[in-house]
Amino acid sequence: MTTITPLPESEAQDKVAQTYDRIKELLGSETVPEPFLIYGRVAPFLQDFFMNFKKFVIKEGKLDLLTRAYLGLAVSSLYRCKPWIDFFDQHAQKLGASETQLQEVLAVAATNSMYNTFFKFRDISGSALFEGMPVGLRAHTFMNTSLEESTIELINIALSDLNACKPCVTGHLAKVRELGVKDEAVLEAIQCTATMIAGIQFLNSVTP
Repeated sequence: MTTITPLPESEAQDKVAQTYDRIKELLGSETVPEPFLIYGRVAPFLQDFFMNFKKFVIKEGKLDLLTRAYLGLAVSSLYRCKPWIDFFDQHAQKLGASETQLQEVLAVAATNSMYNTFFKFRDISGSALFEGMPVGLRAHTFMNTSLEESTIELINIALSDLNACKPCVTGHLAKVRELGVKDEAVLEAIQCTATMIAGIQFLNSVTP
């Protein structure tokens, strides 16, 4: 496995050094978070990720900042990326999230994976036999947390997309529209998700 060590701020030059400074300014931090130091070894990736991160993850648009943080946490948990889990845990708390709400995000993500597994099987089995059979799985978690229903549905859409569960994406998209969430906001949720997948995959593939 190829490993990459962090590029310290003291060794960064030219565009990487400039990007490091912009990261600290954006986050209001005195240091650059470790994932960015890994990305710093490949300057074009660092710059791409930073610009996407700034636009779709850390800045408000059609989606509010806390929803974006919850999406980042959910995606990071799906791919077991501890550095980004820790980042979004702290970031969401700064935005006003409680410890309970962060735990609920993780529970919603886990419940979504359960449903994705079931409905994806039924979709790709090639048999109509299973369509008439009951689901039989409890999912009260979706309706019994302190999270807003629209937030839960956006998490479900994002993770169902990653898990390639077409029926789940279709169903949750219909639900989130019923709740009044605009299509532009849904697209931002996917852009946030796509950005974080790039950062997570790179990090997971080059760190032991």
